[in-house]
Amino acid sequence: MDITTAHPERGTGFLKTSFNGINALSGIGILSIPYALSQGGWLSLIVFAAIAIICYYTGILLQRCVDSSSRIKNYTDVGEVAFGRKGRILAATVMYLELYLAAIDFLIMEGDNLDKLFPAVSFRVTGRLTLTGKQAFVLIASLVVLPTTWLRSLGKLAYVSLGGVLASAVLVAAILWIGAFDGVGFHERGVPVHWAGLPTAMSLFAFCFSSHPVIPKLYLGMRDRKMFPKVLVVCFAVSAFGYGLTGVAGYLMYGASTQSQVTLNLPPGNLRSKIAIYTTLVNPLTKYALFVIPIADAVEDSLRVADSRPVSIAIRTALVVGTTVAALAVPLFGYVTMLTGALMCSSVIMLMPCACYLKISSMTSRKLAGFERVACVGIMVLAVGIAVVGTYIALKQTYLFGCL
Repeated sequence: MDITTAHPERGTGFLKTSFNGINALSGIGILSIPYALSQGGWLSLIVFAAIAIICYYTGILLQRCVDSSSRIKNYTDVGEVAFGRKGRILAATVMYLELYLAAIDFLIMEGDNLDKLFPAVSFRVTGRLTLTGKQAFVLIASLVVLPTTWLRSLGKLAYVSLGGVLASAVLVAAILWIGAFDGVGFHERGVPVHWAGLPTAMSLFAFCFSSHPVIPKLYLGMRDRKMFPKVLVVCFAVSAFGYGLTGVAGYLMYGASTQSQVTLNLPPGNLRSKIAIYTTLVNPLTKYALFVIPIADAVEDSLRVADSRPVSIAIRTALVVGTTVAALAVPLFGYVTMLTGALMCSSVIMLMPCACYLKISSMTSRKLAGFERVACVGIMVLAVGIAVVGTYIALKQTYLFGCL
């Protein structure tokens, strides 16, 4: 979710900013879209489109917040300008928790897909301790990404993750090929609507568009900032098209049996399945550190130990260990993704931008139109609803799983 922009004096052009934005939006959420449709039914596509439009609008609100003060350089600055130190702490808390939960999602996804590629694998650690394939693969993935978290330059890591857009395109193409030419077909009818599953679908949809923490950096890094609304249109349109295409194809292929990651439904041993899964494995390994390093930087700054290399490595290692333990404790991708979307993403992409915009507008000479105020209040109510209901369902399902 973090990207590199050019130096302010040069600025980035329209195409590069658009590419960076699409790269930020195109993440692991693409795997859960078919599952979201299976939970909400076909009419949930309307909800999906509505959330995409809402997230575009709140992105514009963030841009306006940035324009209101020269002090604003990042997402947490928006919270501070609007609500003081408490606003900064709140913005930082929800943003870093979102990043942490996303890092957990990465490890769970790695374990699930590696277990799909290499089924029935187990590792004996000691005479009494045996790790199943999924558990072992989560540990292996955490060991692979651990050294990348020790790097101090997010810029170097961002260049590694630029292949994310291409990887997402290859994934979509592989799924479509399997459905069209490998005997799976698009024969499932699905259901028009599944009311009980709509909250789950909404939480997963919100997770897909959780790139708002990078919007201030994208905007401030542009050469011609007047073009930024068009950049957001391109980013959200391309991302929504890719998400929607994958969701419709996956739901038509597998219907109610769609798993939390559509790659887990793909026929084993199939070449295109392997391509899709291997492609899926690329993004977490290259982007994991981009999610963990901002958290580590914040911890180091608060403890004032940023200049101590051993302490820095210890903090980053502890964060990796924490995400690994969580991934092993709750190894269900769909539940963690739903919790992230419900609790964190709704706050970051809906609630905070609207609340900050209303507050900053009240402190400036900007006069809000009536429909703007109504829209912001409505979005905030929706965000609270998604957060409360979605979090309840995610925690309930996680608890039930733990009791089984």
